[in-house]
Amino acid sequence: MIGGRWRFLRPRRTIWPTRDGWWGLFAAVGVGFAAINTGNNLLYLLASLLLGLIVVSGVLSEQSMRRLRLVAVLPDEIHAGRPALFGTRITNRKRWLSSYSITVEVLAPAGGRPRSLYLLRLPPGDERLLTWEETLPVRGRHRLPGLRVTTRFPFGLFRKAGRAVLESEVVVYPALRPVSPEMLRLVGGTGPRAVRRRGRGHALYNLREYRPGDDPRLIHWRSSAKASALMVRELEDETAVDTRLVLEGTGRRDPARLEVGLSEAASLAVHLLRSGGTLELVGPGVLVSLGRGRAQERRVLQALALYDPTVPAPARRPAERPLRELRVRLD
Repeated sequence: MIGGRWRFLRPRRTIWPTRDGWWGLFAAVGVGFAAINTGNNLLYLLASLLLGLIVVSGVLSEQSMRRLRLVAVLPDEIHAGRPALFGTRITNRKRWLSSYSITVEVLAPAGGRPRSLYLLRLPPGDERLLTWEETLPVRGRHRLPGLRVTTRFPFGLFRKAGRAVLESEVVVYPALRPVSPEMLRLVGGTGPRAVRRRGRGHALYNLREYRPGDDPRLIHWRSSAKASALMVRELEDETAVDTRLVLEGTGRRDPARLEVGLSEAASLAVHLLRSGGTLELVGPGVLVSLGRGRAQERRVLQALALYDPTVPAPARRPAERPLRELRVRLD
């Protein structure tokens, strides 16, 4: 019983007359009163026609909105202050009937105006992708205001709207900015570089006599001619610079400086990881273990996006091998 009352108080659809709809309602009421007062059959017929249009409008608009399914399409990365492309797939799950004059409203926060994405016709079983740009100004966890399907089909007399759906939660990463020239000089060794040990690199490490099983392509023919024996090249190993990015301070006293510092740390982390390096992130309440690649980039960006200066710092474990440290101040 309680559930039934709740559904009555919060119906699945809302309907509201447009300006033309109000004129139609006033005309139907006026003609109806005139028919009652005069007993004129023509006025009764005209009032019935106006009321029939209202009923038909409600039936056709409901048919147009039935069995529409929305699926959110969210961007892989959202950075503060940078436009991101959002989308929704709208599917008509009816078997035989098309949906006409469908508007998907992208709801805005309180006080803002929603934007509209219009679809003239959606055949049965068909699907459309609708996209729009949105700029979220600050990092952190955000709840999107959602979408709502509306229609004025068929006569434009009423605006029928469904409930808000797809109120998704997204994580906005800190803003990315170009790395400063001073920092670029500091991290100039980033990327693949040779270290003095045998491996599968490209630079020459040593020359030695040929052994069974060696790759014939590594034979150094000029040295072999001089030594009267087959000599092969040993190559240096290649590795990447291992870096620990340290956040200094908490940023509690100056929120603006905190956001600048987190943006600087995010930009530096992306530069290092996309250059082929490995990275560890350490700071107050933040610890991301050493890693590389796209997955590590997302872990670091998520940690910076959700950084809370009030969370105490975790215990810092000793590194398995020495890492180069880069420090970013948060206050």
